[in-house]
Amino acid sequence: MAKRVLVVEDNELNLKLFCDLLRAHDFAVEPVRDGREAVERTRAFMPDLIVMDIQMPHVTGYELILELKADAALRHIPVMAVTAYAGREDEERIRTAGADAYVSKPITLARFIAAVGALV
Repeated sequence: MAKRVLVVEDNELNLKLFCDLLRAHDFAVEPVRDGREAVERTRAFMPDLIVMDIQMPHVTGYELILELKADAALRHIPVMAVTAYAGREDEERIRTAGADAYVSKPITLARFIAAVGALV
């Protein structure tokens, strides 16, 4: 059975790229364009991994990671943060919130898939 990945990304081009890349590697993918829907969609889809953009309108990926990791039913799901934030303090803050991996944009396809593979 294919591993399930929830992709939370507000940028349509990035969302399409991540979903297409994951599907090409035989993952079942659930796209989420609005971070406000992420926790509810996580409960419904129960993914093996969440790929999370950090900088989004309405609610940040950082806030969503904190919310997911505070939920006993969801905290076991690994989160891979994908962000344009590239500072050392940003990565540290995001990992402290509970992200299991951190990939900076622009991504390389090989690095993205390797990071996904290390988490599922």
